[in-house]
Amino acid sequence: MVVSLLFLILLRFTAGILVWLLIIGVIGVIGYGIYHCYMEYDTLNKKGTSVSDVGFTFNLGVYFKLKETWLAILIVLAVVEAILLLVLLFLRKRILIAIALIKEASKAIGHIMSSLLYPLITFVLLVVCIAYWGMTALYLATSGAPLYRISTVNRSIHGCENITGNETCDPMTFSASNTSCSEARCIFYRYNNEGLFQTNLFNLQIYNVIGFLWCINFVIALGQCVLAGAFASYYWAFHKPQDIPFFPVSASFMRTLRYHTGSLAFGALILTIVQLIRIILEYLDHKLKAAQNPCIRFLLCCLKCCFWCLEKFIKFLNRNAYIMIAIYGKNFCVSAKNAFKLLMRNIVRVVVLDKVTDLLIFFGKLIVVGGVGVLAFFFFSGRLPIPNDAFKSPTLNYYWIPILTVIVGSYMIAHGFFSVYNMCVDTLFLCFLEDLERNDGSPEKPYYMPKSLMSILNKKNRPPKSEEKKKKK
Repeated sequence: MVVSLLFLILLRFTAGILVWLLIIGVIGVIGYGIYHCYMEYDTLNKKGTSVSDVGFTFNLGVYFKLKETWLAILIVLAVVEAILLLVLLFLRKRILIAIALIKEASKAIGHIMSSLLYPLITFVLLVVCIAYWGMTALYLATSGAPLYRISTVNRSIHGCENITGNETCDPMTFSASNTSCSEARCIFYRYNNEGLFQTNLFNLQIYNVIGFLWCINFVIALGQCVLAGAFASYYWAFHKPQDIPFFPVSASFMRTLRYHTGSLAFGALILTIVQLIRIILEYLDHKLKAAQNPCIRFLLCCLKCCFWCLEKFIKFLNRNAYIMIAIYGKNFCVSAKNAFKLLMRNIVRVVVLDKVTDLLIFFGKLIVVGGVGVLAFFFFSGRLPIPNDAFKSPTLNYYWIPILTVIVGSYMIAHGFFSVYNMCVDTLFLCFLEDLERNDGSPEKPYYMPKSLMSILNKKNRPPKSEEKKKKK
């Protein structure tokens, strides 16, 4: 937690340096890959080995001994490198905007520190949803009356030959002395599946799964809308931080529950329907694994791919719709339409900001989880010299278990922190786009964006006419 918080604080001052270092690092790694591929190609070209000498084989290691393989990889890497260089050349200004928004997100979180605690509320609500779903599923699975049958382990014993396992019994009154077999036992067989309720258990389990998916999506949507409302109140405060309302997260939470519950529920329902279709397709694919019809398998594969893409798109659209709901308070459909149109009008900025943020967050998680994991390894393996015995780790036979536990825990904490950061960047970005389209810097419509963004875009707020006259005098 401390490491994640320190990294977010450092982003406020070093975001630009980190982003450019990461971009240069990616270009450098690809450049080294091109050099390595060329050296391998040159070496194999002198040997004269070609594809015709090897033919077709499932041993992939053989292909790395061919010059054509390294030439193909070299061409792909060269194309990627050229695209990246062109992007840097023509989209440098948009990268600077992305860096400025990332820095501003760090400032916003610094002024609204309570936002970092909200993932704990989301986590608790998710645990409640999972627990309720699990308890309901177990209750439905065990809702029938238990059936018991007389059975024995060894039918070769004298008197046990006639026990077939089909005779019912009551464990409360059963006694082996009342039967001819001394080894007879009354054991549980299954739950009774007869009756109207029991015959519809499968349908009830499906209904329970639908409710579970909807609750999970609703809790996530609630968290996104609450954080979006808090960070939007930061952006639209003209004098920061003086105009930021008190307790912005609490105010946004109450406002969301009071006015936007229906919109969040509708957005969660749309996503649930798509997820349910994906589950059905996975079930059909599992059942048809033994099918020999390639057309059916191909059709299922295409449907799974399409609905996977659809789910990702709906998640992206819902996320931005919740931000617009938090800003303007309109219903889900109107907010989703406005968010989609706004993003499409600024598609290049969207792509650049999304990729730069993803790269930075991935790097941040890698540093946090990797650093904590390495420290845990040296601590639990006894390789970290600690003078005080009170903090010294005991010798463990299997120290990988606590190390993995620490790594998983650190990843979950880092994911919670960076999810807040990512939501802050997305909210400020949509507010920034709205600010550009709705305002012009005049006294009646001043820009709300920070001065760092104004300087990049060569924008500024014009003072009122009264102040201009005073300056002239």
